[in-house]
Formats: sequence, structure tokens, C-alpha cells
Amino acid sequence: MEFDEVVRRRRMIRGYDPDRPIPPELVDKIVRHGLRAPSAGFSQGWSFLVLTSAEDRERFWTSTASADGDPGGWLGRMRTAPLIIVALSNKSVYLDRYAESDKGWTDRDEARWPVPYWDIDTGFAALLMHLTAVNEDLGSCFFGVPADRVQAFRTAFGVPDEFNPVGVLSVGYRGTDKRSPSLKRGHRPVDDVVHHGRWTSAAGA
Repeated sequence: MEFDEVVRRRRMIRGYDPDRPIPPELVDKIVRHGLRAPSAGFSQGWSFLVLTSAEDRERFWTSTASADGDPGGWLGRMRTAPLIIVALSNKSVYLDRYAESDKGWTDRDEARWPVPYWDIDTGFAALLMHLTAVNEDLGSCFFGVPADRVQAFRTAFGVPDEFNPVGVLSVGYRGTDKRSPSLKRGHRPVDDVVHHGRWTSAAGA
């Protein structure tokens, strides 16, 4: 598939065919493409928890479910995804990397960072995996672990505290899906979001 077509077709898919597992070699390809993402200082402070077995996937949904246990709506439809990839960032890897001699921030001061690049870079990796799924005619959706369920998720899978779940990709062959009501908003006009030379309002003021 041409790259322009991948970008044009990209959207969040929340319904999957429960009877079509993803071949292991394709799972491996998706994850390996994530490793090609850029990272500050080539720190690569990310890790990916790949869940393919029914037992592991059920453990994920159970550990991240709301208090009443009812996923409801679009989240409930995503439980049929045969592949779940949890993208985790590790801040300490970046602080350690930038304390090395070629960077020289020996104090490991987090205040030096204008934004949390450990999370941004992990998001880049997730996007590459998401686009790889689209290129392979798969559906995929990126979503977050609820803040109040992060510790339960860590406990369920033995994830160390220094790893932060930035987001989750559900992946599978497309099944019955509903268009998100959010799509009715449409894309914002280019002139509203792109500014050349200096910041301007949509009216050009």
C-alpha cells in the first residue's frame, strides 16, 4: 500500500473479527516497526507488552476495567481484538542517557526537559505500529489505561513501577464497527492549525 493511502485510510477501529487471529510473523513485524521510531538521544526508553493469548487479553481487560466491571459501548467491542500491545515509557532511561558524557546533564534534573520526551517517543513508536497495522489491512485503535487502574494493570502483569503505560493498541482484522460520533466534527481547516512565518488567526488577524 502506498504511504499516502495508509495515511488516508488511517482511523481508529473499535470492532474486530473474533475468529481471525493475527499470524505471529505479522505480530512480530508490527512490533519491530515500532522500534524504528525516533527517540531523544537514541535513548529508546520504551517497552512493549504484547498480549496474544486469550488468557492474557482477558487479564488485561479485567485489570483495567471500571469498578462496576462493565466496559460498555466501544470499549466492550474492542475486547474481540486478538492482539493488544501496551506501550510503556521509562523516564529513568532518558535521565540516565542525558547524564552520559556526550550529553553532560549529570544532575539528571527532570526540569531540563521542556516536555516528557519519554512519553512522546513512546507515542511515536505506537503510531508506527498503528500505521503498520493499517498497511497490512488490519484495524487498530489507540487508547489509554484509566489512571485509577494503572496500578492494578502493573500488578496483573508484574510491570515495574518505572514503566508508565502511555497507551494501548488493540489490533485485529476488521469486524462490525460503528463510526465514532466524534467523526462528525470533521477535520479542522488547514488555515486554523497551520501558521506560516508567524501566528495568525483563521481570519488572518
